[in-house]
Amino acid sequence: MKLQVLIPQYKETDEVIGTMLDSLKIQQNVDFNEFGVVICNDGSDVFLNESLFDNYPFKIEYYKEPHRGVSGTRNACLDHSTADYVMFCDADDMFVSACGLYIIFQEIDREGGFKTLSSLFVEEARFEGKPFYVNHENDATFVHGKVHNRQFLIDNKIRWNEKLTIHEDSFFNVLTQTVAGEIKYSNNAFYLWRWRDDSVCRHDPKYILKTYNNMLDSNTALVEEFLNRNMADSAKYHATNMIYEAYFTLNKQEWIDQENQEYRRAVENRFKKYYSTFKILFDSTSDEIKHKIISGIKNRMFREGMFLETITFNDWIKQIESQE
Repeated sequence: MKLQVLIPQYKETDEVIGTMLDSLKIQQNVDFNEFGVVICNDGSDVFLNESLFDNYPFKIEYYKEPHRGVSGTRNACLDHSTADYVMFCDADDMFVSACGLYIIFQEIDREGGFKTLSSLFVEEARFEGKPFYVNHENDATFVHGKVHNRQFLIDNKIRWNEKLTIHEDSFFNVLTQTVAGEIKYSNNAFYLWRWRDDSVCRHDPKYILKTYNNMLDSNTALVEEFLNRNMADSAKYHATNMIYEAYFTLNKQEWIDQENQEYRRAVENRFKKYYSTFKILFDSTSDEIKHKIISGIKNRMFREGMFLETITFNDWIKQIESQE
């Protein structure tokens, strides 16, 4: 089998996951003998009706696992998979294009295949109750629209970090893309990140403020992983990037507003630990790399909206270090 889609399932019902499966059923110009789906239940008491799977022209494997969280369940899906290539999908999403699998198979069939394929994907969002759609270019933030050579993951011991349940995608994606070195990109969007009314990360305006500590946890795990793999340059780069990212993020207006000072204090307390842990990596990063990181972050944040440098980086670090 060439490709399997791997789906963790927790509270998603037949109706919800059926949308994903239906979007796969209508794929064009694909030999479904070369394609399959692996679904793992994450210790939930909401089980899928396995007769549902009879409606589809491809093989669907359903496993009931103990509760391990999203990262652990994705690992379970990977352990059950047997295909040459795997794609991690969420149960409540879907393929946006009926030629999506054909696009992936084209890349798989090219000479040499690929280690990791990263594509543009579409986000379904809401404005004043009405849907609109946003294209996300190739990135390492979201799991969506990415396909991996399964043996490459196995050979390099690349797995989801089971301690991470928020911002866990960044750990896996950055690790995979860094170890792969050469990433194949596709500007053909075939994956839709669907809107959910109960999706906290998209309709809670303070989601980033509330979970920035989790982002620091995810990056900590990533840097430690690189150090364990003797990838010192990657460890230095991503630690330095996170340090500057935190500085510029906390200079955004939302972090300066008085109503959000509780979140700011919590993040600065967590950042103090982060900085003391990786200061030696930051100090050993060349000025050239630091300038490139700063330039990249500034350019991105100017596109997202103006931010204020209310305090210099050096003064902020001194302030952090002096906190009790």
